[in-house]
Amino acid sequence: MAEPTAELAIDASGVARRFGTRWVLRGVSMQVHAGEAVGLLGANGSGKSTLLRIFSTLLRPSAGTVSVFGHDVVRAPDEVRGELGFLSHTPGLYDDLTARENLRFAATMLGADCADINSVLERVGLSHAADERVRGFSAGMERRLAVARMLMAKPRLLLLDEPYSNLDADGIAMMSGIIADAVHADGAALVVLHELAPAAGVLSRTVTLRDGRN
Repeated sequence: MAEPTAELAIDASGVARRFGTRWVLRGVSMQVHAGEAVGLLGANGSGKSTLLRIFSTLLRPSAGTVSVFGHDVVRAPDEVRGELGFLSHTPGLYDDLTARENLRFAATMLGADCADINSVLERVGLSHAADERVRGFSAGMERRLAVARMLMAKPRLLLLDEPYSNLDADGIAMMSGIIADAVHADGAALVVLHELAPAAGVLSRTVTLRDGRN
């Protein structure tokens, strides 16, 4: 396991978020250093996914501050997005496109190198299905392709929401390897988990949210 460095991948202070009159996050403060993989635990409704969406610039905090590798998520969202890869619950893939076409489209949107597509497909174990339409994929294959799309951007920070969902034993090993690779390259990972066991071998530590607080 890599040793944490002084560089902060995530620096969050007093992060709160409400939807209407309901406060989902009530003041979360945490730091994740480069060289760390941190598990984010908590019961359903504790605010884990909301926190990840704030860190990824998809939601604005109602209060508090967050920076990602020194870039403020509100004032410099483009710089933040350039540092991270976000894996959500839903794959967000195009069913009528092949795996390769999905990645080519993602590369165009990200300004990434299409030459990486074959190696990324191999990394997630989908080389054999590169030219198959996604509508015929299993849930596990869709998850692998969503991971491949995230890797196209070569992110330093991985924000992963239940990344082991729908993966078989080989997929779990693949996902843990991707987390470990990011950490060993002086990146970091924040991993929302329902069950700790699949990621136990790659986590540096865990943080638990309870009622929107840590």
